[in-house]
Amino acid sequence: MYWDVISATVTNHLEFSVTFADGLSGRVKLLPTHLHGVFAPLGDPDMFNRLQVSDGFVSWPGNIDLAPDAMYEAIRRDGEWLLD
Repeated sequence: MYWDVISATVTNHLEFSVTFADGLSGRVKLLPTHLHGVFAPLGDPDMFNRLQVSDGFVSWPGNIDLAPDAMYEAIRRDGEWLLD
């Protein structure tokens, strides 16, 4: 799929750059207000830095991942995806 993530790199705590299969790239930023429920562990910088790309998804240990299609649409539209 064109929205499959092929690479992602942490650029700052709670921020990373991402590139999709079709070459689109942009930035994702999680605001502290998004760090609840399943995303709470990402508040720990060591955990956030364990970001990986697996099967087209950005993910972290503990079955934490982000929807690549929503990420793609936001970045295509705005150049970034801000999760608040």
